[in-house]
Amino acid sequence: MRIYLGILMLVLAAAGCVTKSQAEAQARAAYMAGQQAAYQSIQGGMTDITFLGSVKNHHVPWTTGLTLAQALATASYTGAQDPQEIILKRNSVETLVDPKQLLNGRDVSLQPGDVISVIGQ
Repeated sequence: MRIYLGILMLVLAAAGCVTKSQAEAQARAAYMAGQQAAYQSIQGGMTDITFLGSVKNHHVPWTTGLTLAQALATASYTGAQDPQEIILKRNSVETLVDPKQLLNGRDVSLQPGDVISVIGQ
């Protein structure tokens, strides 16, 4: 019996037996890591700028200081002529951006999650 208990203890030690408090700490750490990964996944999805319309890249990563002109260049507008209309949707509020004013240097700062509709002819 004593040999059996010794072997059992060796097997448990080799298998990584942990105390209840160690198991709870590992479970807490795993939970927090999962929460952090989920938050980053959600936040990552919300930081893109989404383009609708005639563009090559429909998702442009948001960065601090990103402007509409920069994002439009990154999205690679594919229309044959300049856009007729650009609509910026932010928090369910749509704002019309005049493409002529944008081409003349009147740029707009973007925020994470903005959706841009580029409407051509």
